[in-house]
Amino acid sequence: MNITIYDVAREANVSMATVSRVVNGNPNVKPATRKKVVEVIDRLGYRPNAVARGLASKKTTTVGVIIPDISSPFFAEMTRGIEDIATMYKYNIILSNSDQNMDKELHLLNTMLGKQVDGIVFMGGNITSDHVEEFKKSPVPIVLAGSIEETETIPSVNIDYETATYDSVMALVKKGHKKIAFVIGPYHEPINKEKKLVGYKRAIEESGYTVDENLIVEGDYTYDSGIEAIEKLLELNDKPSATIVGSDEMALGVVHGAMDNGYKVPEDFEVISSDNTRLALMVRPQLTSVVQPLYDIGAVSMRLLTKLMNKEAVHGHTVILPHRIEYRDSTK
Repeated sequence: MNITIYDVAREANVSMATVSRVVNGNPNVKPATRKKVVEVIDRLGYRPNAVARGLASKKTTTVGVIIPDISSPFFAEMTRGIEDIATMYKYNIILSNSDQNMDKELHLLNTMLGKQVDGIVFMGGNITSDHVEEFKKSPVPIVLAGSIEETETIPSVNIDYETATYDSVMALVKKGHKKIAFVIGPYHEPINKEKKLVGYKRAIEESGYTVDENLIVEGDYTYDSGIEAIEKLLELNDKPSATIVGSDEMALGVVHGAMDNGYKVPEDFEVISSDNTRLALMVRPQLTSVVQPLYDIGAVSMRLLTKLMNKEAVHGHTVILPHRIEYRDSTK
């Protein structure tokens, strides 16, 4: 049997308005009355109906989070930041995996809206014009976390991926490397083709070298694609002496693939990764990596969303957080 607010009011011999004030923490209730209502709530096991409360207030205090893969350390760390700030501001989370599938992403978006969420945090590698069109039609605010879209019309939180990649290449150039490879993520994602690749090529050219397309190998963020990439690079006549890598998981594959081919890391081959997830510390040698503040990207995304949901003033909806390179044992 579902216990209703009416049952609590009748048992405590107070009005339903009084029960509502107690449940919502309204201070305008006498201490003795509050104590009596709380005792009845505990005895009956009453739980407020979030749907009914949402219909009355036109808010559900629920936020939808659409994530490509919760099992990924990259997205899991970001999601933790979202969840912590959501809890701080008393929002509940509905979390869904999209599997990087556009049809599923759009379906989940509309499913979230159908559940009357107050806002959505969206993570995805390839934000298309179809996505943007749906985002703009949304009746609630949407914030992109660790994701970019080319028009920059949707609120987002990221780092400067072009500059981060540029900095990584220049760090290797300063160590004397002339042949620097790039094991990059999928080209269809703007974050790779429009940001990271641009930063890589700019650093190579500014260093006085010619961009060698043979040194750029596309992967899919997985360990196996990292192994495949390093094997391709080591087959070249003019082999690279170092590489930057688009994800920690691929970087693990690069390091292990190099070692399997008789190379020592970093003595023979230096590696800089780009996520700084926990994986960077789990491999030996530990990975030098660009530090993406993943937790902070998630936390700031959620805080930005709370401001938008509450119609607070927001100065600039495109947030760029700082990055740095954490030097470990995969570089000399």
